[in-house]
Amino acid sequence: MLPERNSRLRRALVRLLAALAVGLVLAPPAHADPAGLVERDVTFTSGDLTLHGTVIAPDTAGRHPAMVMVHGSGRASRDGYRQEAEAFARSGIVTLIYDKRPKRSKSDVDFELLADDALAALRALTTHPGVDPARTGLWGVSEGGWVAPLAAAGSPDVAFVVTVGAPGVAPERQQSWNLANRLAAAGVSGSLVDTVTRTTLGLLVGADLFPESGYDPAPVLARLTQPVLGLWGDLDRVIPGAESLRVFQESLDRAGNREHTLRAVPGADHTMRRSPDGFQRGDEISPDYLAQVAAWVTATGPRAVDVGPPSRQERQSTPVEPGSPAVQLVAAALLLVAFAGYGLSAAVRRHRSAPPVRRPARLLATTGLLSVLGLVGYLGHLASDGAKSLGAVVLGRPLPWLALQALAVAVVVAAVVTAVRAWQVRTDLAAGHRVRLGLLLAGGVLFVPWAVHWGLLLP
Repeated sequence: MLPERNSRLRRALVRLLAALAVGLVLAPPAHADPAGLVERDVTFTSGDLTLHGTVIAPDTAGRHPAMVMVHGSGRASRDGYRQEAEAFARSGIVTLIYDKRPKRSKSDVDFELLADDALAALRALTTHPGVDPARTGLWGVSEGGWVAPLAAAGSPDVAFVVTVGAPGVAPERQQSWNLANRLAAAGVSGSLVDTVTRTTLGLLVGADLFPESGYDPAPVLARLTQPVLGLWGDLDRVIPGAESLRVFQESLDRAGNREHTLRAVPGADHTMRRSPDGFQRGDEISPDYLAQVAAWVTATGPRAVDVGPPSRQERQSTPVEPGSPAVQLVAAALLLVAFAGYGLSAAVRRHRSAPPVRRPARLLATTGLLSVLGLVGYLGHLASDGAKSLGAVVLGRPLPWLALQALAVAVVVAAVVTAVRAWQVRTDLAAGHRVRLGLLLAGGVLFVPWAVHWGLLLP
């Protein structure tokens, strides 16, 4: 009997261990809620897309005000906003953070779709236990400062709007201002500033590679009848804070909105982190900012108009004129044909050119080709990373830009010398070589206005 009993015990133990193992695999992962808060993961649909988020709520009874936190630009996830969401929840505000819709490319941005996502998140949040739908609104940071008002202007379900670092100007104008600040902080001056902030950006706008570049937030703001809280970091270097506050004020006044509060937050950068200069981002969120949002959202009764002094802004933003991709493409193609064509034809022809012309002509073809390809590659690199990787700066110029400017000067010198030598030996040149030199020199002539346009021949 004892061996049989031991066998039954062993089988029962095996079944118990197996059940525990299955439970460990199938059971949802447990996570401890932050002290005093309650979390719940949610899913909701926006069109044909399913989005995932987390509701963070205070662990207290009753109905609370609530807000959806709308992302800034880039591939943002809910985790980037958890710290603020938990701080707001501890102040009595239920928050919903969610993963931003996936992007297929950098140019895949549609404010209307993002606004639809925000409204879908708001509908999901209003059904959550402990939420007061009549006091549920949208919070938007940076790009979300365009999106949240757009969503609210088209929906009576949005009870209020909170914006943080919201641009009051078009995206192309904001980005030009941002790039100018970044270059100045790196010690860059001279022609490269205009080349990056205006010429290159204008070409991207003209080529439709800058999504939503001309979006004007003012007409949308002028349709907002809900209470609005707009906050800007006093040290914001990403968006023109003083201009944006003024646009908000003028637009909301035009809408007859009598419940808006617009203020600058001292010592805060674009995302309301404490910062010494607006460029060095700290980890600490401004306590003043958190307190202002909490007090404003949880307030009962009508909110009065309260507009504080604007944040500091050293330079004004300016519009960016769209460039012509067709013109630039044709110019670059002609230059490449002129410079590369000379070298290729020299490689396949057996006879040599006249000695007084050969060396400057080859120098012109080589430096011209390197200048065109180098400029395209360098500006493409700066555009892809937002001019963040500049490297060493000498005489107000990054070393690659300094090298490109030196190459451009060499092209002009080589073109002049080639033209003079070709004229001196014109009677000794064969007809075919005259054509080759003529094409090369035409490229040298075209290079001058092209290089001036791109800042290579400017100080």
